[in-house]
Amino acid sequence: MTAAATVAPQAQQYSLGHLTIIDTPTPELVRIAARAGYDFVSPRLICDGLPGMDHSLARNPALLRATQAALAETGLPVHDIELARIADDVDPGSYEPELAVGAGIGARHVLSSIWSSDRGYTVDAFGRLCRLAAQYGLTVNLEWLALGTVTTMADAVDVLRQVDEPNARLMIDLHHFHRSHESVDDLAGLPREWFEFVQICDAPAEIPTERDEMARIIRAGRNYLGEGGTDPAAVLRALPPMVYSVEIPSASDEARFGAEGHARRCLETSRAYLARAGVTQREATR
Repeated sequence: MTAAATVAPQAQQYSLGHLTIIDTPTPELVRIAARAGYDFVSPRLICDGLPGMDHSLARNPALLRATQAALAETGLPVHDIELARIADDVDPGSYEPELAVGAGIGARHVLSSIWSSDRGYTVDAFGRLCRLAAQYGLTVNLEWLALGTVTTMADAVDVLRQVDEPNARLMIDLHHFHRSHESVDDLAGLPREWFEFVQICDAPAEIPTERDEMARIIRAGRNYLGEGGTDPAAVLRALPPMVYSVEIPSASDEARFGAEGHARRCLETSRAYLARAGVTQREATR
């Protein structure tokens, strides 16, 4: 009888989310991610309705060429793109140029969120987005968040069940998981195939009631893993293996360490925390 071969566990993979250093142009985002040791990069290509710089590649051929050159130079793969919002004044079909560009540079997933209070429109529009994205081999990953109109995991799950498209997915941002008072126990009942990636961060334990303060923390006030007041490890232990997208925007840390220094510390502190917490198996020696 031959003993079964021992298979070494696969190292956890990480992607650098653009929001972490959102003012960084996409080509430099790619190079920073590669130099810092990330496995993927997650650029923001759909910028309409969002604060900050316009990183649209479909509308800026020179930026697209520079991004393609950076990707070829580094060999770093694109994991996902953002942000295809579902809103009353937005036709999901308008995202097609960026979906095409995203797929063209190697993305496999697109992030979406909902900003319409009309549930009938939401389900129809999200379904149309899924069918459009499927033409480019992309999954559509729905994120709930406090500033939108789908603000809890249960609400997001309801949308996914109504839409019932094969490429529809659920994306958990650890900060919003904490904000909406979710229970780790509720993750057990969700289909494992709904999960492609999770956005990781830590954040203050106190949940603000003022919208402006919510927005500030979401966009510029998060913490390195283990340095905030939430429990990232508990959530990640309850989820299946997947890529961890590092989304830790912090104006103070970026000002202190610079964009690249902050991106490096995001990855270093995440690996160290997850190894200490026993979430990952090989991070301590990487």
